[in-house]
Amino acid sequence: MSELTAVKTEYSGIRDAAAGQGYWLRQGILRLLEIKDSDIRILSLEQCRDAVDKGIHSGGAFSAVIPLVSLFYGGFADLDIADPTRRGQDMFILSKGHAVAALASIFAELGYFDRSVLRNSRSYASILNGHPGPILPGLHISTGPLGQGLSVAQGFALAGRTSPRFDCYCMVGDGELQEGLIWEAVMYSGHKRLDNLCVLVDQNNGQLDIYDRLIFPLPDLEPVFRSFGWQVMSVDATQYDGVYTALEQFKYAPRTGKPTAILCRCRKGQGGLSDFINKHKVVIGDKLMEQELALQTELRQARVDAFAEFYRGLGRRAEGERIQEELLETARRMHIGIEAGLSGATTVFPVIGPVLTRRAAPRDKQIRYDPALLPKIDRSKEYNASDIVTAAMKVFARDSRVVSIDADLASTSGLEAGVAAVDQKRALNVGVAEANMMNLGEAFAALGCNTWVSTFCPFFDWKVMRRIAVGHQERLEAVELADGWLSDGHGLDLTLLATAPNFETRTNGATHMGNDDVTIFDGMAQLKIVDVSCPQQLLGIMKWIMAGNRGMMYVRVMRAPSGVLYGGDFEFKFGRGYVLRQSPDDVAYIVSSGRGVHEALAASTQCSASGVPVGVIDMPSIDEQLLVDLYRSGKLICIAEQNNGYIWQNFLKVLYRRRSEIGDSNLSQVVAVNTLDANGRPRFIHSGMYEELLAAFSLAPAQLAQTILERVSGRA
Repeated sequence: MSELTAVKTEYSGIRDAAAGQGYWLRQGILRLLEIKDSDIRILSLEQCRDAVDKGIHSGGAFSAVIPLVSLFYGGFADLDIADPTRRGQDMFILSKGHAVAALASIFAELGYFDRSVLRNSRSYASILNGHPGPILPGLHISTGPLGQGLSVAQGFALAGRTSPRFDCYCMVGDGELQEGLIWEAVMYSGHKRLDNLCVLVDQNNGQLDIYDRLIFPLPDLEPVFRSFGWQVMSVDATQYDGVYTALEQFKYAPRTGKPTAILCRCRKGQGGLSDFINKHKVVIGDKLMEQELALQTELRQARVDAFAEFYRGLGRRAEGERIQEELLETARRMHIGIEAGLSGATTVFPVIGPVLTRRAAPRDKQIRYDPALLPKIDRSKEYNASDIVTAAMKVFARDSRVVSIDADLASTSGLEAGVAAVDQKRALNVGVAEANMMNLGEAFAALGCNTWVSTFCPFFDWKVMRRIAVGHQERLEAVELADGWLSDGHGLDLTLLATAPNFETRTNGATHMGNDDVTIFDGMAQLKIVDVSCPQQLLGIMKWIMAGNRGMMYVRVMRAPSGVLYGGDFEFKFGRGYVLRQSPDDVAYIVSSGRGVHEALAASTQCSASGVPVGVIDMPSIDEQLLVDLYRSGKLICIAEQNNGYIWQNFLKVLYRRRSEIGDSNLSQVVAVNTLDANGRPRFIHSGMYEELLAAFSLAPAQLAQTILERVSGRA
């Protein structure tokens, strides 16, 4: 009989005969959980003692112990510790990442990694950081920036509704319920009837600045969650019975089409003996550490003595020996060793490990499709980017690993129409909730999907994007480690399809204008930025992404129709610029991206009509070598952009980084035309017709041509 079947059978017995055999087995399990409680607290304290800074987020870590121990040792989470990436097992997300010490202690015991990992934590050399992330075996995402874990867990739960089915658990803190993103996820989970999602709310009534109360009181959470279609249980989380019973209810009672919230009422630092432990983060001195460890060890021994007396007493009951045997097996699964001596004394000791987690098998991330079915693009016509996306996704989405998520702008992206034409369960729309959209996307990408999320350029949440990027980097680090738990293909394939970049928003106003997003996001590690100039180029980019293992992509697509610049044989490669017009007689080059490339071609034509041949470079992503070659040519370079100078700032970086081979920069041969003000400072763009905006920033073809002609004449 499997562990879960055994626990389910026990649960049924308790419901049918609370005072019978099931009752005594249950009492024994609760006593074992109390012993395990002591084991995890002692491991967490030792982890703090051995940390590089002797620090621990003790208040939230200790209040999380009872819910975490109940979940991981109570037999509720169906886990494959040898292969945590296997699809179909239950998932867990620690949204309140500050409680990582408790979770790490549990994971070391269960065998995700060696106990030695608990030493020297929080140091640069350690894979156990102050907040959890996927460089640590068994963890699927990075958390710490509060409020985000729940929406990722919601994504896992959505995936768990399909085959193979699985449940998803998430722990949040009551402090992070002040984050608006939490309620985006709560609303959407209720709407999607995710009855395989269980959220443990560590309601410890404290946070960072004030550890013994919240900054402002929360409303009564039971009716709030219920109003969004959730099943709610409120339990006393200072002891095990209530939490254990609530988890039984979630796991084994009939599903109702409602996600479950278990409100675990306790206090910050619950289970710590010194009130010093109650604070958000502490550095524990040696004397206090010795005192706390000694008292926790005494408490553990008292719990062991109580269990031993209970265990011996079972021998005097009918069926007692069979209950004892089941308790011994249950203790083994809880990593508790029990030995009965000849004198009748019972020894109960913790069992840590052995390490079970193996390096995951490589993932094949290439999306399979028939290229002959992709849209054929006529160079004599204009196309909306959304139409190209829809037509292409109807082909790509035949591979079940392709997923799309929109935020009430699906008609602009074209994603939903394309994917839903194949499988509407993989074409999600979260409404006006962009942060929730991004975290849902991370969940599917972490499961190995090629995931696309889309909204307007300015609507992508920087805090969310950064946390996802941190997790992606940690995944790559885990792949590179000689003893890492991940292998090739376990990075994220997550494309952020950013619509209405540059001047594409036009008359919608400054809040929607995408002229600063690209310069802001350029400072984010692990993000690959692409600015699309042509329908055929867009199709080539999509094909390139579908090859897999492309990481986090930020792809900016035009909103209005545009002409076609490339032929059907176009092949995209990230980090490559494309020469659209060139002759040996060129005296200047215009470098641009997006719709600006079309204006650059028109300006080049006007210059040629004046007897000044000008080349045109399309730079959808930064081609460092091409920029260096253009600079070395000694010819005039005009970098024309409908934004705050993305290519321009990268050009300056390239010149600086490669100054030893290039020599001192001579910027007199370079002119930058963009939306920066006269002093080179960023600004926002007001409403206006496209032609008005071009004229306002000297980016119309005639203006670009005039700028080049004047500079060429002056240089001559």
